[in-house]
Amino acid sequence: MGSDDLFKKSKAERIFGRKVGTKGKPKDSFLIVCEGKKTEPLYFDSFRVKTASIKVLGLGCDPLTLVEETINLKSQGTYDQVWCVFDRDNFPEDRVREAFELAKKNRIDIAYSNESFELWYLLHFHYYNTALSRSSYEPILSNHLGYKYEKNNPQMYEILLDRQPTAIKLAEKLLSNYSYDDPIHNNPQTTVHLLVKQLNIYI
Repeated sequence: MGSDDLFKKSKAERIFGRKVGTKGKPKDSFLIVCEGKKTEPLYFDSFRVKTASIKVLGLGCDPLTLVEETINLKSQGTYDQVWCVFDRDNFPEDRVREAFELAKKNRIDIAYSNESFELWYLLHFHYYNTALSRSSYEPILSNHLGYKYEKNNPQMYEILLDRQPTAIKLAEKLLSNYSYDDPIHNNPQTTVHLLVKQLNIYI
């Protein structure tokens, strides 16, 4: 990876999430609030963190409502890191943009996927840098897995764990390919790896 790639990587982490910390820091607490009710919460709840506490919620709402609800939840507790996890999907562009702006104002980090969270799963197997409709994600993922992908499979973290370093590397490569920050139109794009890297600090 060249110096230009490193610059883009650090810029991306400043935009979408905090920079990766160092192992051995005091126990931290995470609040992770997800757009989906099951797929994302099941995945993040499966991380084997030992030196941090994690509260994961799936609200089933659009990105802007998700951020608004997260602000409310954040005010009710003390958390070292607060994350919203949501997709581009087919939500109105203005509400997605407002979600990013509101999260930034309230120091909430974002793990975002365009078009859907399953892009993160796909990157465990192959580098995808051309736009895919989210309807095609599941059959492609099923092909990689060798059996039908079940969206709410609670074992996905374990199934993909050995390939996770590859997914992080490919997600960073994908993000570095965009010359400007436009998460609404940069497709495919995911920043789920930023949250994954943070959680891995505490394993």
